[in-house]
Amino acid sequence: RRTLAEGLGTEPGPRLRALHAELLGTGGARRPTPAAERAPSGGRKGNIRPRLTTFVGRELELDALRSELPGARLVTLTGPGGSGKTRLAEEAAAGLEQAWLVELAPLDRPEAVPGAVVNALGLRETVLLTGDRPAVQDDPVALLVEYCAPRSQLLVLDNCEHVIGAAARLVETLLTRCPGLTVLATSREPLGVPGESVRPVEPLTQEQAQRLFTARAGAVRPDADTVLRDEEAVAEICRRLDGLPLAIELAAARLRLLTPREIADRLDDRFRLLTSGSRTVLPRQQTLRAVVDWSWDLLDEAERTLLRELSVFAGGWDLAAAEAVGTGPAADLLGALVDKSLVVAGPGADGSAMRYRLLETIHEYAGERAAETPGLRDAAERAHRAWARALAREADPQLRSAGQLPYISRLETEHDNIRAALDRSLTAGDEPEAAALALAMGWFWWLRNYRHEGVRWLDRVLRLGTALDVEGGGRAPGADVLARRTAAADHVGALLDGSGGGPTHPLHASRMQVRMMHILLTFETAPREGLLDERMRRYVRRVRDHFAAGGPEAARVPGLIWPLTEFFVSDSGDVQGSMDASVANCRAYGGEWEIAASLMFRTHAVVDISGTPAGIDADLAEMRVLSRRVGDRLVEAQVCSAFGEAAMVRGRYEEARAEYAEALRLAEEVGAFAEAPFLIARLAEIAYREGDHGTALGVLDEAGAAADRYGVVDSKAFVLMLRAGLAVVDEEFARARVLWEAAREECLRGTPPPQFLAMLGLVDALVTAGESGPGAALPVLTGTLRTAVEERCAELVLATLVDSAAGLLSDLGDQARAVRLLG
Repeated sequence: RRTLAEGLGTEPGPRLRALHAELLGTGGARRPTPAAERAPSGGRKGNIRPRLTTFVGRELELDALRSELPGARLVTLTGPGGSGKTRLAEEAAAGLEQAWLVELAPLDRPEAVPGAVVNALGLRETVLLTGDRPAVQDDPVALLVEYCAPRSQLLVLDNCEHVIGAAARLVETLLTRCPGLTVLATSREPLGVPGESVRPVEPLTQEQAQRLFTARAGAVRPDADTVLRDEEAVAEICRRLDGLPLAIELAAARLRLLTPREIADRLDDRFRLLTSGSRTVLPRQQTLRAVVDWSWDLLDEAERTLLRELSVFAGGWDLAAAEAVGTGPAADLLGALVDKSLVVAGPGADGSAMRYRLLETIHEYAGERAAETPGLRDAAERAHRAWARALAREADPQLRSAGQLPYISRLETEHDNIRAALDRSLTAGDEPEAAALALAMGWFWWLRNYRHEGVRWLDRVLRLGTALDVEGGGRAPGADVLARRTAAADHVGALLDGSGGGPTHPLHASRMQVRMMHILLTFETAPREGLLDERMRRYVRRVRDHFAAGGPEAARVPGLIWPLTEFFVSDSGDVQGSMDASVANCRAYGGEWEIAASLMFRTHAVVDISGTPAGIDADLAEMRVLSRRVGDRLVEAQVCSAFGEAAMVRGRYEEARAEYAEALRLAEEVGAFAEAPFLIARLAEIAYREGDHGTALGVLDEAGAAADRYGVVDSKAFVLMLRAGLAVVDEEFARARVLWEAAREECLRGTPPPQFLAMLGLVDALVTAGESGPGAALPVLTGTLRTAVEERCAELVLATLVDSAAGLLSDLGDQARAVRLLG
């Protein structure tokens, strides 16, 4: 005291005097227990710190969490790094009287967990020890129990994943011995404590993510309102960053240097792009790569291997697929990756099996890690290709059976994986595998209206074969060289000049099947103008002749569709003969589905050639029996449509309406959406023929909407033509001309048959007559009639054109020519 007084001019304070007295053994007062001595003062609240940024999104999750905490003992927020677990936990705890945040991320050993909690609560171990005084409690767990047992409070344990075992043991001890304690934990995997309530923190919704990006952009750019006008780029950024808040905030920080579009365009290299995090957070939270590296470092080698292997999937997978591709115990390892928030799990669309996927950020990271081990990556890609090929081959015949719906659903679900496998087969120069996969998918592409896409894949397969033939059987070139040669290859010329190997080539049969499927889908999608120049006609004839020889190959898909080429390239005009030969071949070598399909082609041919259903009743009856026995809804729909066509031509409109309605139901059930607009339009045509123009227009609106929705150009043209015809009847010629022009534009984009083009020409003539009189219309109709004869249109179509021409001549007063024309 003297020294203090003399040297510093002060007296010791009351706390120092009390400590001095205790050390001297004076007073005999009872020493406080260590926990009480170290406890925060009674009026002190928790240590949840105020945040410097606004809380955006997750309002519903926050309300739900706040409602759950009062009645819960342990709630664990799980999710991948950067998903916003910590922020959500802090927001839920904010404002509570006794809420304490314990940051576990800085810890480098599990043994430090209890001490970290002690420090967060302010129970510092700094009490002096004396010989005859009660010993200070040096067991931090016991200290925590002693302190927490009589209190009601919330403990927020943040970032438990790297000390998960120690955190779980401490939590279980505290919860069993401290009845008033609630624990809110954040971790990339559950703690695994009995009674734990696990709440996954899902990615932000698209709307929430864009709100967050906008909010953070405002802090970076004063002109954010102007910068963010590129809503498409902002939406792409948020979508491709999986709605992860940290990634979105890092992207928003890049607005100092880049526009939203520039950021979006650079997301293929997201780990180099997103590196501008806050300087005040831990290093592992400052960049996107560091966040994912943290999760990677917590995996064991088997888990890392599976994650590398899973990077070959595109769009998701199920357990069986993971087992087909992975080299380890897939079920156990996959479960571990789900628990650690690196794989997202959820029920499949039909609820029959769980589906798994990687967030895009994790997928890119896993792909980079896989590239570090080329042997493992190549093996995983080969296994993935084999799995996809087996799936497509199994599904293909089932697509034409009563059990088709589950297989259609399965192929839709796995379509992205099949695309990836097909692309890898082509890149690897594996023509047999690529051809097998493309052929197995061909009918699916046609059925589900992926026809443009199918053409592109089949074209690549054919070009690959031509490019490989250039090598002459030597060593295949590198991937880059092969890709250039494939893109430049002329597979049409290769077949015509014989450089494609000819019948002796080991892949000749496969290549011809690919060509036939390619022709089918091309006719369904390519613009008619220029589609069949003489070179292309020779090509189609060569493919047709291969299958016209008959045999088993011509009695299954795609070979059995060869007679349809006759409508485009027939030299003899004997379409009926080709159809008869196909039916006979399918009876000899095919099954019931193939027979039904060949009969269907023949009935369409008869109607297209003659314009009447005469002579097809026997085929229709057999088709109905076969289609019901086979159970393929598409064939059943086609049969109903054929019956409807026959009934409408005969004037039995109620019967036709019922058949078309059933055809529409079946087509929609099987997902053959390309058929729907045409069938709806036929229902409109029935209403028109019955004189109910109001209903016809309403149904045509529905048909047009369906054609737009499914991108069916020919049906759209048909709808517009019918609407133009109705406008002519109502003498609204200006409107009729606009509709006709629109129909013609659609025809230029599609592949309408000659019969349709003839009827479109008739409507043109009728509109012209209304606009300028019969004299101007007659040359238009004459040209249409001449073309229809050259294209061998149906007799009924030709008769309709002739009758209309005679009417125009009569209107011009040339009765004699009109009579001669009709005679």
